[in-house]
Amino acid sequence: MALEDAAKQMDMAFTREDLKGPSYELTFGGATSFLRRKYTKDLTGVDIAVTGVPFDQAVTNRPGTRLGPRAIREASALQAPDAPYGWDFDVLSEFAIADYGDLAFDYGHVSQFPAALTAHIKTILDAGAASVVLGGDHYISFPILKAYAEKYGPISLLQFDAHTDTWADDDMDRIDHGTMFYKAVKSGIVDTSTSVQVGIRTTNEDTMGVNIIDAREVHEQGPQATVAKIKQILGDRPCYLTFDIDALDPAFAPGTGTPVWGGLTSAQVSIMLRDLAGINIMGGDVVEVSPPFDTTGATAVAGAHVATEILSLLGHRMRTA
Repeated sequence: MALEDAAKQMDMAFTREDLKGPSYELTFGGATSFLRRKYTKDLTGVDIAVTGVPFDQAVTNRPGTRLGPRAIREASALQAPDAPYGWDFDVLSEFAIADYGDLAFDYGHVSQFPAALTAHIKTILDAGAASVVLGGDHYISFPILKAYAEKYGPISLLQFDAHTDTWADDDMDRIDHGTMFYKAVKSGIVDTSTSVQVGIRTTNEDTMGVNIIDAREVHEQGPQATVAKIKQILGDRPCYLTFDIDALDPAFAPGTGTPVWGGLTSAQVSIMLRDLAGINIMGGDVVEVSPPFDTTGATAVAGAHVATEILSLLGHRMRTA
């Protein structure tokens, strides 16, 4: 496909016949799947499935992250249809990537949600695909990690965030966006010795043994030194990347449930995510985009770019495996 195809092609999320290649459409029109990928529930031959989890049960003060997946998909349509910038390959052309749609769950039975999400991700993994998840409040990472740990064993966690989310909570049935990694560690599904949290800037005395690179260290040492330290911690262990959009400073992502000043810049993050190429990433998510608190759409734009970088990290791992 070429640029002139935009004059005659539309709604490629439904009309395209294959799962690879760019999609030239009018940026202001057409069905807004993630990066104009084909919407399908058929995972046959799919390398990476993008899926949304429109859930927000417990974001501090600012609800609205249930609208995140829709906003991220819409923002992704603004990206150029060419290969993601800065990479030496085009993940969209080399790999079969589908938009698997959103998780269906009964919002009236919140207690049933975690198991429904774990099963949803397990379906993707059992089909031989990796998942990139658009959230949703950060709790969603816990049920997702359960599915990944079932396949890969205790997994390394690479978390970009303002908060550690390891506050103590021994009630495993509580659904809380600030305690789910405490529960993940307690459940034995995260290997803390090879896990790292980046951008942290809130106090939590018990980090459960997870390695911390706080925001100040990133600012002082720079993105390249930070990436080198991350890679040293992760080693070649299978890892899962979770990106809470509040890892970014509110100046770059005001539409989040828990904004904290002094955060990472979008430039720092773009460098770090691309330089992380080579990590043994199995899947990832971007969470806590809350569109009602950002009328500019900048937060959703950031979320869409983060998800695109996760796609490219997965593609890099797959092509070098």
